[in-house]
Order: sequence, then C-alpha cells, then structure tokens
Amino acid sequence: MKVGILSDTHGFLHPGLEAFFANVDEIWHAGDIGNMETLIALEKMKPVRAVYGNIDGREVRSVCKERLLFRAEDASVSIMHIGGYPGRYDPKARELIRKNRPNLVVCGHSHILKVMYDKTHEMLFINPGAAGKFGFHQSYTAIRMEIVGKDFQNLEVWDLPR
Repeated sequence: MKVGILSDTHGFLHPGLEAFFANVDEIWHAGDIGNMETLIALEKMKPVRAVYGNIDGREVRSVCKERLLFRAEDASVSIMHIGGYPGRYDPKARELIRKNRPNLVVCGHSHILKVMYDKTHEMLFINPGAAGKFGFHQSYTAIRMEIVGKDFQNLEVWDLPR
C-alpha cells in the first residue's frame, strides 16, 4: 500500500502535490485542512482519510473526526492533528498511544517536518510539516511511503521552497 501524507494545508493545495501523490493508494491529512473545497480537491485525486485541526470550521468537522485509528496493511495507524512528538506528546495523544499501541502515529499542527522512531512506544512518528502557504514554515512539505505488512518503506519527502 502506498500513502501520501500531508497536514496544515489551510485551504491551499500546491499544484505539485497532485504529481507527488499520483501513484499513492490513499492520502492521509493530519488536520488544518482549511475548507471543504480543499478536502474535495484531495478526494478527487485519491481516497482520503482526514482529521480536523484547530482552524477547521463546522463544515470540515462535520465530515472529519478529531482522531482516527485504523489498520493499513497489518499496521495500526493513528492520525490526529495536535499530538506533540516523541518525548513531548500532548496528554491526549500520550493516552491514545498507551491504550492502542499503534505502529504509526501521524500528527500535524507544528508545521515542522519530523520523522522519528519512538523507541519507548516502539512505533514510527511522522509529522509531514505544512503543505499550505500560511504559517512560519520556509517550505511546502509532504510525505509518501509504502506500507508492507507492518513495515514502513521507501519514505520520500516533497520539499519545495515557499
């Protein structure tokens, strides 16, 4: 299974994302989508799993959950917008991780691209940074990778200067 991962679009989809996600099976959005038009545009590209973020309004929140927990191949995956990162998890995220023991946690919010293996919880942590044009980040970022069983392989970063 091939997935594209992004966050913090804030209502903007860079035209380069469509080519970067061309060969993925699903797109995962870790919140701050921005508006329904952005979500619909992503859904026209590929099937989407998305959570809402702190800037998302009623319309986006009516179709997206605050957190997702699902299986992709043999891996347990959790997606949330505000989660922190290994060693500094948000209390809600820490509780979800302890309770569900996912193999992969995907968060957004910080606009900082971060891919880390969390040794304490024996899982991969991904924050894809920010794919939108609002915020302090210096480049547009997103991730694509393959999931084979419980293994995460061939991770690639899309990184374009703003």
